[in-house]
Amino acid sequence: MLLPDLRGDFPILARTVRNGKPLVYLDSGATAQKPRVVLDAEREFYERHNAAVQRGAHLMAEEATEAFEGARAAVAAFVGADSDEIVWSENATAALNLVASGIANASAGIGGEESARFRVGPGDEICVTETEHHANLVPWQVLAAKTGAALRWIPVDDEGRMILDDLETLVNERTRVLAFTHASNVTGIISPVQALVARAQAVGALTVLDGCQSVPHIPVNVKALDIDFMAMSAHKMLGPTGIGALYGRKDLLDVLPPSILGGGAVKVVTMEETSWQAAPTRFEAGSQPVAQAVAMGAAVGYLSSLGMDRVEAHEREIAAIMREGVAQIPGVRLLGPVGDANARDVIGVAAVSVEGVHPHDVGQVLDDSGIAVRVGHHCTQPLHRRFGVTGSTRASAHVYTTADDAHAFVEALATVPAFFGVNR
Repeated sequence: MLLPDLRGDFPILARTVRNGKPLVYLDSGATAQKPRVVLDAEREFYERHNAAVQRGAHLMAEEATEAFEGARAAVAAFVGADSDEIVWSENATAALNLVASGIANASAGIGGEESARFRVGPGDEICVTETEHHANLVPWQVLAAKTGAALRWIPVDDEGRMILDDLETLVNERTRVLAFTHASNVTGIISPVQALVARAQAVGALTVLDGCQSVPHIPVNVKALDIDFMAMSAHKMLGPTGIGALYGRKDLLDVLPPSILGGGAVKVVTMEETSWQAAPTRFEAGSQPVAQAVAMGAAVGYLSSLGMDRVEAHEREIAAIMREGVAQIPGVRLLGPVGDANARDVIGVAAVSVEGVHPHDVGQVLDDSGIAVRVGHHCTQPLHRRFGVTGSTRASAHVYTTADDAHAFVEALATVPAFFGVNR
């Protein structure tokens, strides 16, 4: 069932674009638009409560700290975590790097014996998947290079679904980390989390989940998923830019060595050595993005008010319109599952390749019709290489996307082959 038209909650969606055309915004997979309650929350913080958090003794410092920690509690509740299991980060990429860098530090002996469980070295393995965003691939490549571990990956089939036939070989007793996306930003496929986590736990490997494309669009409960770490990004979930969050099991966060070092994260500092605060404080050195955290709290409040079950159902209907429409256009290939537009394991994404036309050119034609989409490889070069293309044109939905938006995308896309003289 579709949500009611929410565009009135998002001021930017009232603007016009090329030649006065109304904006059809289908680039939410890259960054989502912000409802008025999020914009108001950030502005109100700056106008009434702006102060450094946690160590001030004056009223505004108390108010700022309360708002800051209140936002942490809101984000934690949104994903089924405890407040002290949420670490603020610059973005989801930084959150994933926080884990990889912490493991690298532990592998170098930092953190002593209490961090020994994170150590990785020669003879160990790190496993990722062929569908990963670069943010959940490159840090693990570098960790493997630093430590002498081997990097392995789970392949995908022609639709982009993970091939689990050799899972017991790829994730084995030497595997120390299994890092994987919750939902692909190209195919929209939701990963088989239960099977992957079960295998990782069977061999004692840590699980690291990229939740950027899942947390904004489907119900997510980290305790039900039974994962060790998960990264999320505020700007994809109707929140501000410049902030994300890492979920980590408290017993793991308390012994993972920090990688950003300085004031606020420390317990005792002498000229010879330093001890660290408990999590999450040990990972939050320096000045914090307080206003952005408050606005992220407002964003999860807005999503919660809609109900994530309803959000998921809405976006699935939007995706079905786009995917069914694309399937009818000669010369246009949908990347990902085909033949089941209503697949329950696919989020609201439609990435396409137009035969004989560069994705940037496709995007320009759509832009001339007022339709904003993403073009390029979407930071998933290995996945596009697996599909035999260098890039794609991606439409992605969110709570404010309407059926009319989806139909407009399909209609404009259908004109692209003829526009470039591509004959079928």
